[in-house]
Amino acid sequence: MELPEIKVGFTTTKSVMTKSNGPLGGYAVNPYVGCSHACRYCYASFMKRFTGHTEEWGTFMDVKEWPAIKNPQKYAGQKVIIGTVTDGYNPLEETYGKTRKILEELKDSDADILICTKSDLVLRDLDLLKEINKNNRLTVSWSVNTLDESFKDDMDAAVSIERRLAAMKQVYDAGIRTVCFISPVFPGITEIEVIIERAKDQCDLVWLENLNLRGGFKKTIMDYIAEKHPDLLPLYDEIYNKKNRSYFEALEKKAEEIAGKYGCRFVDNETPYERVPQGHPTIVDYFYHEEVRGTANSGKRNKK
Repeated sequence: MELPEIKVGFTTTKSVMTKSNGPLGGYAVNPYVGCSHACRYCYASFMKRFTGHTEEWGTFMDVKEWPAIKNPQKYAGQKVIIGTVTDGYNPLEETYGKTRKILEELKDSDADILICTKSDLVLRDLDLLKEINKNNRLTVSWSVNTLDESFKDDMDAAVSIERRLAAMKQVYDAGIRTVCFISPVFPGITEIEVIIERAKDQCDLVWLENLNLRGGFKKTIMDYIAEKHPDLLPLYDEIYNKKNRSYFEALEKKAEEIAGKYGCRFVDNETPYERVPQGHPTIVDYFYHEEVRGTANSGKRNKK
């Protein structure tokens, strides 16, 4: 997928820090509105309801301005997640530097900072990340749900999988905790063991999240499967129309077996803060967003 032409705007907000009810809790930070990655499966496209944009998701971005954070220690011990809706290291960051700005504001906060990205632009800030890592908890996560570049190109306009993995290695080698976020797991397409085998020597954690289909992008993905992977259409119908969870339940068991094979811990809906022996990342089950949303990474689930 080619990078779309982006309509750039500017907006002012009272605070860039927003309380999060996502699985990890804490604060969500998005220095931009919109996202140029234009991922076909992006749940965040619903944000247009609140921003007033009429353009197609992936074709607009607003650069945020916010008052300086005068008391960063307010966030001491709190989880701060950069990039919950918009990748902070999207191509506009190279020009406007808003993600670097928030990192500089939080560098002495003693917060537990997590950066979520699909980019290698994060390497530009490796000097700052090393400084932050001395006195704060810092983690950098890359989304990698395939090693097949053609499938990746069908799904998003972000940098290649190889560039993401190369950036992950460089950050890991700099002594910073890294995550290989296998998300979203596409049934019948995403090969979790192949990805774990490729990334296990350069990450401390592997997160697993299943593909959720809802809203307007459900039809987009179902149409894609019908066109490119028609043999999988019955499986997708079972999962996403008939709500059959047996595929992902079996995949959870397989993931636990893979963890045993590679000498890794397998945990449910929690992320222990630690560095692990190289080659043995902790594998975390975050399947079923509706069960882990709002649980603050507690290891518990909201089950009916």
